[in-house]
Amino acid sequence: MNEDQRNARIFGVLFIITFLTSIGALALFQPVLDDPAGYIAGGGKDNQIYLAVFLELLLIISNVGTAVVLYPIARRQNEALAIGYVAARIIECVFIAAGVIFALGIVTMRTDSPDAADLAVSLAALKDWTFLFGPGLIVPWGNGLILGYLMYRSGLVPRRMAWFGLIGGPLLLFGNFGLLDGDSAHVARRAG
Repeated sequence: MNEDQRNARIFGVLFIITFLTSIGALALFQPVLDDPAGYIAGGGKDNQIYLAVFLELLLIISNVGTAVVLYPIARRQNEALAIGYVAARIIECVFIAAGVIFALGIVTMRTDSPDAADLAVSLAALKDWTFLFGPGLIVPWGNGLILGYLMYRSGLVPRRMAWFGLIGGPLLLFGNFGLLDGDSAHVARRAG
């Protein structure tokens, strides 16, 4: 097996890990995100949140890994876009890490300041905003447009598959711009 095939297989495995860890973490974070005030006032499922944090850390590692192993292949198509893909993944990971810190802040308040319901709601809203800016606005550029274009130009995947990123990236981007432009129900539900 040559170097490119090995890197492509590693990329594929890491890409699958990004989906598994991100979906799992989102499901596990729901008690904190759905009712942060109730979470800190009640019994709380701290171990569940710690598992979500662990999955997010694995997500960060696999995100960066996908960019690093793909770079040698992608730079042959367009070096600037290959570096752009690496940068997009790193920026996405910074937002994910910030969201993890906000979620851990809510867990800490449950044990240290159980009467800080308003602050817990604010931290949960910040976690939502990090999700909107990181995975919501960076992923459509990085995984959608940049990666879709690189895969389309290189022919490393069937062209129809590359179109998913080229079409899906802008659709997701425009949908998330709508959230920034006043339709912020995902954050407003915390205030009510």
